[in-house]
Amino acid sequence: MGRRNWTFAGSDEGGRRAAAIYTFIATAKLNNIDPQAWLADVLARLPDHPARRIHELLPWNWRRRPRCLGLTSRRPNAT
Repeated sequence: MGRRNWTFAGSDEGGRRAAAIYTFIATAKLNNIDPQAWLADVLARLPDHPARRIHELLPWNWRRRPRCLGLTSRRPNAT
């Protein structure tokens, strides 16, 4: 495995898919967003997200969904 091994995709279709992924990563970085966090959040939202609001998931419009939705509450330590 050399440093430039990533330049070989194995097929034309594999090259197109790799280019799409690299584009997603670069676009997220250009918008000062962690690509892994963005992609994980978008992939989790896609099944339930309305198609007419897909623009909300683009890196320049994306807002991370809050992790805690109030499902658990913290109690102060009783001393």
